[in-house]
Amino acid sequence: MQKILGYLRRAVQEFDLIENGDVIAVGISGGKDSLVLLKALRDFQRFGLLDYQLVGITLDPMFGGIPTDYSPVAAFCEEIGVPYHLIPTQIGQIVFEHRQETHPCSLCAKMRRGALHDHAKALGCNKLALGHHLDDALETFLMNLFIEGRIGCYAPKSYLSRKDLTLIRPLSFAPECDVIHAARTGIPTIVKSRCPVDGHTSREAMKNFIREQEKLHSGFKTRVFGAMRRANVDGWGGKTYRRNLAMDDLETNGKPERFHILEARRKMEEQNEDSGN
Repeated sequence: MQKILGYLRRAVQEFDLIENGDVIAVGISGGKDSLVLLKALRDFQRFGLLDYQLVGITLDPMFGGIPTDYSPVAAFCEEIGVPYHLIPTQIGQIVFEHRQETHPCSLCAKMRRGALHDHAKALGCNKLALGHHLDDALETFLMNLFIEGRIGCYAPKSYLSRKDLTLIRPLSFAPECDVIHAARTGIPTIVKSRCPVDGHTSREAMKNFIREQEKLHSGFKTRVFGAMRRANVDGWGGKTYRRNLAMDDLETNGKPERFHILEARRKMEEQNEDSGN
């Protein structure tokens, strides 16, 4: 969990994710990502660097009209001292039975987001923390590029003006492999998803594609993520790569002056000319 805390602290500082006085709802699916996020936020809270409150929220999709057993999540929240709310919904029945969606993920995600936002506000929260990690960002970016033909990703931090709610993703710098390790060592029980299409989605296919590219071209993930950061795609540049348009230079392809070596190269060329003369 120590490495996860390092990633979380970096994201908090880079994207200004948490402020004193925040009441943060944590969306908990019962899977490794959301539970590791909850534990990390609770541990980070104990450091006393920032004064904020946590509230755990689980939406039960009720797949097949049957409730999922989230008692391990409730027990874990009680153990670490986080208030927990389990909200039964009809999302599973609407998506798979009433609508019978051929591609259900989009509608399901939209309904879950809306429900989470509403319940977070009802509980007095001003922020909602989601468990998306670095690999999720890469998958989303490449899916948008290959499938939709556009350059984009979700943002590490975004404000929903209609809800007056800020979404934050504190695990944005955490690779999935480290999240898996933290879950194995720090989370007592993972609640397996009962979604009928779990493991058979476009995202799973993209995950496999990235895995293969990483085998063929070592460092593939690092290079793609670095490109997202340097281009500041949907705010992923954070404070490090935030563009100052007044400092843009055509010779640097639009990169801020403080991040290119143009001036150093010019000086080196001038020195070479002087020494040549």
